[in-house]
Amino acid sequence: MANFWRDKRVFVTGHTGFKGSWLTLWLHLMGAKVSGYSLPAPTNPSLFHLARLQNCVQTTTGDVRDAKHVAETIAAVQPDIVFHLAAQPLVREAYITPVDTYATNVMGTAHVLEAVRNTPSVRSVVVVTSDKCYENREWLWGYREDDPMGGHDPYSSSKGAAELVTSAYRRSFFAKDPDNQTGIASVRAGNVLGGGDFAADRLIPDFIRALEKDEPVNIRNPHAVRPWQFVLEPLSGYLQIGRLLYEHGNKYAEGWNFGPADTDLQTVSQLCATFNHSLQKNDVAPVEVRLEPQPHAPHEAAFLRLDISKARQRLDWIPKMELYTALELTAQWYAGYLNNEDLRTLSENQIAFYQSLT
Repeated sequence: MANFWRDKRVFVTGHTGFKGSWLTLWLHLMGAKVSGYSLPAPTNPSLFHLARLQNCVQTTTGDVRDAKHVAETIAAVQPDIVFHLAAQPLVREAYITPVDTYATNVMGTAHVLEAVRNTPSVRSVVVVTSDKCYENREWLWGYREDDPMGGHDPYSSSKGAAELVTSAYRRSFFAKDPDNQTGIASVRAGNVLGGGDFAADRLIPDFIRALEKDEPVNIRNPHAVRPWQFVLEPLSGYLQIGRLLYEHGNKYAEGWNFGPADTDLQTVSQLCATFNHSLQKNDVAPVEVRLEPQPHAPHEAAFLRLDISKARQRLDWIPKMELYTALELTAQWYAGYLNNEDLRTLSENQIAFYQSLT
């Protein structure tokens, strides 16, 4: 896969975020010419700055809600491949700022796709949404790519709407044009874990903040079940789809789930116990966990699971890493952060380790 990416012009929106930073570093290591479009890093500290990723990417500071600026920037870069990750990514924040969330997640997606429509150099577009894009019925089996889009809350429904926008653009402006070789796919992942995430209201970052303050961590949904996965797992799927769209156009232009194995579905409280064990193995003191359910808190899904049969059968894509190993690597990264290690090198080593897995 690395040879394919060498010298490809790749445009990444949201490259200063958690997943965007890991994707940017991986593309850089494979020799891609990466251009990024994003607001400043959303947290302080951030993986983007701790790993010195500003040296890996040509950055344009901008907001995907600004259609004119998005179009001008993509036209200037003339990319071969576009990864659209820019988003308001937090469920609880969307309850506070629903209109901004819709403007970013829905109209931001439309702005990027409209810019692509007017940039003939683009051969491949990967729109990153979320496992929460599905109409969640709290059932026990995984959601498949052809299940209805929906969303109980503003964040989830914004991701469902982004999926509908992507599908409409694909069918209206790309799939029907025999002369257009641009392939557009949407991708959905589970709850990603990994070093460098410092977002508010996320489990592992809450652990690290509690550790730094020598305070307990409060868990509001201890019995919620999530599809946990290491951050490089879905990114490997995104990269594979980006390559296949470039090589085969509309053959792979559809929605794809890149979730974990069913064995990696765990409750929040189970994950907390395992992560504490991983911290101790890296000579970091465990964090006291307080289970504090909030019955009157805004709605969040209690059970969520993705069916990855389609990616397994058509792409030969399967998760490489068990959850236990994912938590070990995550604890290792944060131990390095707490000990002031070189986080660029540590991150590169984790990418190399992941690539070595079969």
